[in-house]
Amino acid sequence: MIGDYSEVLAAMKLTVVVPTYNRHLMLSRALDSLNRAHVPRGMSVCVLVVDNNSHDDTRGSVLDFADRTDLPVEYLFEPRLGRSFALNAGIAAADGDLIAMIDDDEEVDPNWYAAIYGAFGLPEVDFIGGPYLPRWGAPCPPWLPRNYLGAIGWVDGGDQVQRYGKGYAGILMGGNAVLTRSILRRAGPYSTRLGRSGKRLLSCEDEDMYVRLLSLGAIGYYLPGLIIYHYVPPERLTKRYFRDWCFWRGVSRGVMDRCRRSPVAYFAGVPRYLYGSALRSALGIASTIAQGRSGAFSHELPIWDLAGFFYGRHFYKP
Repeated sequence: MIGDYSEVLAAMKLTVVVPTYNRHLMLSRALDSLNRAHVPRGMSVCVLVVDNNSHDDTRGSVLDFADRTDLPVEYLFEPRLGRSFALNAGIAAADGDLIAMIDDDEEVDPNWYAAIYGAFGLPEVDFIGGPYLPRWGAPCPPWLPRNYLGAIGWVDGGDQVQRYGKGYAGILMGGNAVLTRSILRRAGPYSTRLGRSGKRLLSCEDEDMYVRLLSLGAIGYYLPGLIIYHYVPPERLTKRYFRDWCFWRGVSRGVMDRCRRSPVAYFAGVPRYLYGSALRSALGIASTIAQGRSGAFSHELPIWDLAGFFYGRHFYKP
């Protein structure tokens, strides 16, 4: 069963890929957490930091950290700006049997390596993911829409092990993911048409990879014990950020749809359910205003989803 260490027989080699861009202070916290976490006997760990053309002291911070710790840390420079480019460079350079990915604004739980070790003691596991718990940079606002927590990187699939696929509501997010080298080789690289690049809020590179993994028949599990803590800065706790995030996620999905259409009904190149969601949202806004109640903002976001998808599907040039 997942999490049972007793059946782990062979040595396990893990490479942790950490893409980073101009956040060397937060990166230092991520590296400290990787160094503090307990490495089970029978597992070896190497951390590979991929500097995605940073202009701060990222390189110096990584080299200084490597000099003062026993944890093997390597530095790789990737000049092409974009998270997907950085991930692909790190995966190509990694030599572990397992490849894990976290972001530079995260910290791993002390038992993170142990959860990985237990999961991959079973041969039928191709990939795993787990919860992202928020580390607040400012108080959580009362208007925060609970059905859009992905905007701030808050993922909690519950306290039970779940298999990824139709029975799981979310996807494998690349900021807390571990995959076998063999399944990554079969799935291919992350899409460089998608993903955050500088201030551009394109996303869905993780969603694209997840769809490809499932199409290959890969077996993956959500593990509640594979915990990372994700920093949520104050600037992301604004309504403007949520609007921007929803619009650009819609753009990203529209770009994806050009290559891989969903098995649903379409109208004007857009899945019909997006129009339905936007219409219900507009009616919800009108009802809320008419009754003098608060809460119109949470109804607003599906409209940005639709607008972004339409723009991404028909007009956006990656």
